[in-house]
Amino acid sequence: MNHPFKHNRLSQISQRSRRMFLQLGSLGLGSWAIAACTSQMDIAGAGSNDATAQTLPPTPVCGDDNDTPTQTEGPYYTPNSPERSSLLEPGITGTRIILTGQVLTHSCSPVARALVDVWHADDSGNYDNVGYRLRGHQFTDYDGRYRLETIVPGLYPGRTRHFHVKVQAPNQPVLTTQLYWPGESANESDRLFNPALLMAIDEQVDRHQARFNMVLAQ
Repeated sequence: MNHPFKHNRLSQISQRSRRMFLQLGSLGLGSWAIAACTSQMDIAGAGSNDATAQTLPPTPVCGDDNDTPTQTEGPYYTPNSPERSSLLEPGITGTRIILTGQVLTHSCSPVARALVDVWHADDSGNYDNVGYRLRGHQFTDYDGRYRLETIVPGLYPGRTRHFHVKVQAPNQPVLTTQLYWPGESANESDRLFNPALLMAIDEQVDRHQARFNMVLAQ
């Protein structure tokens, strides 16, 4: 399957109760059962396996001009990545992490079938610029949810720890941004760091949990 970015070249309601419902949904307090029935991705069991992640606060909350900020894609973006919800494969070392969240519109509506493309360094801070290790894209389910299993990246020289992300609602412009870890000492010296892009992190012994909602300006 060809990567949507390659052939689409990045082509380009809401009352208070609605917002409260969606924010509760982003905490996993009622919509996982719906997502399990309607998802077009293979995320079976996500609700039961990620109980801790469901307690993490939504980041950010949609509405009130809280659109996710854009950031540079950096020098190592590669189009045409494989479609997959896990970047783990033989030979990859590092602390495992599961990143979950929703893609929402500015008015707090979930975006189904939004493209979420993630790439990052390995645990030594190196990028694979030949193949597609630690690179992949997926599509959100009916409730705008995504779930990615990968590792915690190492520190790339001159940068703090981060994920690279591109998000695109169907037939809408692409959001390119980066996600960061709270409590990293290098956050203060990284000229690109933006606290609005901090993930909510729960550091468990064998596997970390992270959460971030992508809010698109639509």
